[in-house]
Amino acid sequence: MSAPAFLISAIASGQGKTTATAALARFFLERGQRVRVFKAGADFLDSLILERAAGHPVHVLDLWMVGEEECRRLLEEAAQSADLVLVEGVMGLYDGTPSSADLARAFDLCGLAVIDVGAMAETVGAVALGLRDFGHIRLAGVIANGVAGSGHTAMVSAALADIPLLASLPRQATAIRERHLGLTLPGEAGDLDAHLRALGQSLQLDTPVWERIAADAAARPQRAMPRGAEPSTRAAAALAGRCVAVARDAAFAFLYPANLECLERLGATISFFSPLAGEAVPDGASAVYLPGGYPELHAERLSRAAQFHRSVRAAHAAGVPILAECGGMMALAESLGDAAGRQWPMAGILPGRTRLQPRLAGLGLQALQTARGEIRGHTFHYSTFDTPLGPAAQTVAHPRGGGESVYRVGALTASYFHAYFNSCPPAVAALLTGEKL
Repeated sequence: MSAPAFLISAIASGQGKTTATAALARFFLERGQRVRVFKAGADFLDSLILERAAGHPVHVLDLWMVGEEECRRLLEEAAQSADLVLVEGVMGLYDGTPSSADLARAFDLCGLAVIDVGAMAETVGAVALGLRDFGHIRLAGVIANGVAGSGHTAMVSAALADIPLLASLPRQATAIRERHLGLTLPGEAGDLDAHLRALGQSLQLDTPVWERIAADAAARPQRAMPRGAEPSTRAAAALAGRCVAVARDAAFAFLYPANLECLERLGATISFFSPLAGEAVPDGASAVYLPGGYPELHAERLSRAAQFHRSVRAAHAAGVPILAECGGMMALAESLGDAAGRQWPMAGILPGRTRLQPRLAGLGLQALQTARGEIRGHTFHYSTFDTPLGPAAQTVAHPRGGGESVYRVGALTASYFHAYFNSCPPAVAALLTGEKL
């Protein structure tokens, strides 16, 4: 028998999906259970919070970006090695292409609906029934977020009819802060571990209901999902003997764990370094990977990272391949404009400057066609890049919409596009060995 697996979703963003998922993960972790958590959709910030809650790396699941076969492999692996598998949905249950509901149907995941009941009582029944019946999702229970007390909980429970109230969470005195790209990073969220412990302790779980729905989820034949194939090995040794320097700190924190695993499967040795800590690109690096993050929040400090600037310019001049995504690209422009309109000097490899703006500039799933295949990923940014450079390529939005420019300067590839490496390891290997698009 494999572990029960649940999709945790809601009618919309802002209902408390991350809070409820983190509370469940910490609740069972504190009771000695092995918990594995996934995040549906292209996401970095929620995943980092959930990783702290579950004590284990959090992978993303998306039927298009990650692929059904790889999603199946990840879920099956987790279900065989853990006591409980939780998947936090994205946006509302039926929003997006593919949606969280599509993910639930593909793998027959039991659904748990998080409903913010702070300003409702009996109407929660209509919301829950609508979530269940609109797309015929197997809804196992409801988590009521923001209950005011035992009387309020009783009203919510009575209104749910044949859908059980699995758990409730009281109104929280504190919450993890948000900013323009979502939640703050774990290191900036105060005493996050204390907050997560308090969340787990505040969760009011109906144990008989839990035992019933967990047993049902674990016993269903679909839980013994056929093992998916291992990720592509078409470029198995393409980076053998090469050291990939990966920037990782508060300015470069948007990094899929699967991307690191992909680099290792390609044979690379990974060497982390922190530009914010004044560290240079490690000596002997065969390639440099600058992931996205929040460089705009650390622009002044990053502008003074002289060792980083000198070393990355030297690496570029020497022909070392560099892959810079979103925030990584911003750090290589001539200057970076923060929210106050101040321009801070950056490494200057890319002509032009970036500028933060109050409105969203790009959001959605994307694909980049290369000579080695299609790399899938996403874009999410509030800044713009003013440059005289013409794009070497253009991503294509999924399922429709505008794409992102991809720039090439020497062996540097830069874009607002965040790549999911496992979607096409041969193409990633080609970029990190200096091949053209």
